[in-house]
Amino acid sequence: MLIERITEDMKLAMKAGDKARVAAIRMLRAAIKDREIELGHALDDDEAEAVLARLLKQRKEAAAQYAEGGREDLAAAERAEAELIQSYLPEPLGEQELRALIEAIVEEVGASGLRDMGKVMGALKARAGARVDMGRASAMVKAVLG
Repeated sequence: MLIERITEDMKLAMKAGDKARVAAIRMLRAAIKDREIELGHALDDDEAEAVLARLLKQRKEAAAQYAEGGREDLAAAERAEAELIQSYLPEPLGEQELRALIEAIVEEVGASGLRDMGKVMGALKARAGARVDMGRASAMVKAVLG
């Protein structure tokens, strides 16, 4: 479903003559295709979202580095690509939603301390997938368990 949506958006962008959008969407399709080749099967939506989440993180990091280096033009291009990628991903969990989910998972797996962090993070990734920034989640899990 997600991959079909990306393909349809590329067709629309091509018809509209939006070269920047076409190039960005082609980059998304290429990354998805690379992952399909790597895994040896067509990606489902969750796997495609994971690819897009990785690309989004890369774009945000690149934009920050370009801005730090004084290349605002390149930073703006990276931010524009990040916005496009974000449009294909589900809304990220808010702070309160994430904390509630983490607390529920801690109860479910019976986590009692930081040594159980791996169990909690694994369950969180399985349940929320691309909707969670795992770096932010890690800090919150430490706070809940610690």
